[in-house]
Amino acid sequence: MFEDALAQLDARHLLRRLRLTESAPGPVVTIEGRPVILMAANDYLGLATHPALKQAAIDAVVRFGVGSGASRLISGTLPPHADLETALARFKGAEASLVFGSGYLANIGLIPALAGTGALILADRLCHASLIDGCRLSGANFRVFRHRDLAHLEQLLSGRKARRPTLIVTDGVFSMDGDLAPLPDLIALAERHDARLLVDDAHGTGVMGDTGRGTLEHFGVESRLPFQMGTLSKALGGSGAYVAGPSTLIRHLVNHARSFIYTTAPPPATAAAALAALDVIRNEPERRTRLWTNRQRWVEGLVGLGYRIADTASPIVPVLIGQADQALRLAERLLQLGVFAPAIRPPTVPEGTSRIRTTLSSEHRPEHLDQALAAFRQAGHELRLI
Repeated sequence: MFEDALAQLDARHLLRRLRLTESAPGPVVTIEGRPVILMAANDYLGLATHPALKQAAIDAVVRFGVGSGASRLISGTLPPHADLETALARFKGAEASLVFGSGYLANIGLIPALAGTGALILADRLCHASLIDGCRLSGANFRVFRHRDLAHLEQLLSGRKARRPTLIVTDGVFSMDGDLAPLPDLIALAERHDARLLVDDAHGTGVMGDTGRGTLEHFGVESRLPFQMGTLSKALGGSGAYVAGPSTLIRHLVNHARSFIYTTAPPPATAAAALAALDVIRNEPERRTRLWTNRQRWVEGLVGLGYRIADTASPIVPVLIGQADQALRLAERLLQLGVFAPAIRPPTVPEGTSRIRTTLSSEHRPEHLDQALAAFRQAGHELRLI
């Protein structure tokens, strides 16, 4: 029944397979029984294995058990959930926050609660799939604007019906390109056209800004945007997501966000770990310093080898290859040389833009990066990519 579809994907070099990582996340992991340098994780600050997070999770399991036992609106709201939401609101400078089981659940619950039938949603073309699916589920009229193209967005805003409720949707840091949304200009457009702006700051939280509060802090526009969402699964090292904003919005979501209402509450251990992560982000700013130092060393090394990288401004550094088969061959050769950096292919990225999406961590040491660059050099020459 499925063989033909799988064969077609394989023929186009687009078939995906699971690859087992046999150790905890870190700069070096075990794959197929041997150590390799990991250049493909979103654990930007190395918090997934931080002792404080592990201990917080263990303590929560001992006290509250493994699972929450019910949805949040039944009996699944436990002290770690409430404590985390209070801390997230404080971290984001918001009145309140609400925790979801994942970023995907947050976006498919939040967007329909913000814009329904009769509304207009305008989303950046390279928004994360969860944002796109949230837009589609909303029942609103949904259109995309060209990536970071303010003129195209303004054209769409100017052409809408007067007073039509409108939501603009964007990532803060785009997950496959590593570039940033032009938030000051987007906010100005939204204000001028009486539209709302939703920023998904999954890859900015903990990383961007002087204190790690995210992309809004990076641009100095926190006071101009009343709400935002982000995840607990990237720089915070755990799992889950949050929406932060006015208390009236949070109460609205509790009553209208279906992906919050109709799902079991996140395990207490993951909430406790995220709470500990916020403390680490505040108390160990040197992790961000190391991350950005590593990022600069890596970008300079790749450019020096002759690779073409995307216009990135984050720890996400995509190495642009083009065709899917070439990206696959490079990824496989890198793994043979001791570097795990998978190929990213359509439909995750547009046709003809397959790439090796590399990511940096604060825990990469200079020798890790030098070894990885040596592998990129050897593989690139062998495959005639540089």
